[in-house]
Amino acid sequence: MECWHLAKKLGYLLYACTGIFLLLLGLSLSGRVHPIDPASSGDARSGRGGEHPVLALTFDDGPHPVYTPQLLDGLKKRNVKASFFLMGKNIAGNESIVRRMYEDGHLIGNHTFDHVQLNKLSESEACSQITKTSNAIYEITGQYPTYVRPPFGEWREGLDCTVTMLPVFWDVDPLDWNTSSADQVVQKVIGSTADGDIILMHDSYASSVQAALRIVDILNEKGYDLVTVDRLLLD
Repeated sequence: MECWHLAKKLGYLLYACTGIFLLLLGLSLSGRVHPIDPASSGDARSGRGGEHPVLALTFDDGPHPVYTPQLLDGLKKRNVKASFFLMGKNIAGNESIVRRMYEDGHLIGNHTFDHVQLNKLSESEACSQITKTSNAIYEITGQYPTYVRPPFGEWREGLDCTVTMLPVFWDVDPLDWNTSSADQVVQKVIGSTADGDIILMHDSYASSVQAALRIVDILNEKGYDLVTVDRLLLD
């Protein structure tokens, strides 16, 4: 298991370094470098190989007008940072929620505009899905997202948009969207996680929010530090 996590981390690191190099090169040539504010990437208390094991809690498909604020309240109370991968079509009308995510120090990523499977689209269509969402996030936060969560975990290899995006996948998926039982979600996550894992959840369901906050409490009691995905992949 340790070898697997080490190999996984090295693979992410190589991919991320390559992507960031291409991102900076491309933007510098166009004169449009947008530095990433450290506040947007959370506050990790420790990293891999540090004093505590670490996990990244991520949420897809938001923002939701009711459940996302409830989740943000719970995370703030617990002083925990998470990563939110937003659907572009859900941003309009929920701008204040996105702004609060940013101000609270959570990482904001891209989950396409319409939750489409990118490898089934042409390059121009795929780039449009990503670019429209990134632009909507930038209009609110002043920062372009660097990370993208491909819907269904299906990334389009070689995708060459204006800005290079780094895909983020996951290790633990409790299928919280498929059950209204918070207990079931908690059991799946707690029974499956290991140091360095990325947990996939959604902020569009009451049971998911209830489960997520219980998971945070249990993991904190077990000595885990919950960090944003950038800290986990690049540390």
